[in-house]
Amino acid sequence: MGTVIPLSDATRRPRMFPVVTALIIAVNAVVFVRELIGGNAFVTQWATIPAVIVSGHRWVTIFTAMFMHASWTHILGNMAFLWAFGPEMEDAMGRGRYLLFYLAGGLVAMLAQVAGSPGSTVPCIGASGAIAAVMGAFIVTYPRDRIRSLLIIFVFVTIARIPAVLLIGVWILIQLVSAGTVATVQTGGVAYLAHVGGFIFGALTARLWRRSAVFRY
Repeated sequence: MGTVIPLSDATRRPRMFPVVTALIIAVNAVVFVRELIGGNAFVTQWATIPAVIVSGHRWVTIFTAMFMHASWTHILGNMAFLWAFGPEMEDAMGRGRYLLFYLAGGLVAMLAQVAGSPGSTVPCIGASGAIAAVMGAFIVTYPRDRIRSLLIIFVFVTIARIPAVLLIGVWILIQLVSAGTVATVQTGGVAYLAHVGGFIFGALTARLWRRSAVFRY
């Protein structure tokens, strides 16, 4: 079994420290600690449940759910992906626009899941949809960049530089194949439709959010 964990962009470095990306990671960490303290009641209160949203209730959870995670592996994996792709997009968009883009991507992703399974009562949580939007923007902005990644194949572990277009391309292909299913983790679920919705949003709107000049190699 093989696993690829992106670490950072090996081709370029952002011109400024990614304050917004770091802040988003910090907020996710704080909320996760709050989940550990609050338990199932906290998750049920603030997670997105499609059937509840369709009934016209608890719309705020479309926002709150994007900062929640179901397990340590869930949050660590998501934050690794965000740290690998977020700083460069924050640099390309500017801090304010990047924050708005991230939040908009998360909202679109959650709405995509609600639209795809309006009768579902499975709680949907996670930053994956918003991060997918960041990845969608990255692949159309810096497709030739190489991503420094931790490559694990059984007991073999190494650091590889994988082209962004290949790494992200394979990732979205997996999401498309898995679309319509929900991976249930403990008390919550993460929907593949949210990943696809977020990615499409990011890829299609990236140029609208970027500053007039995108700094090249």
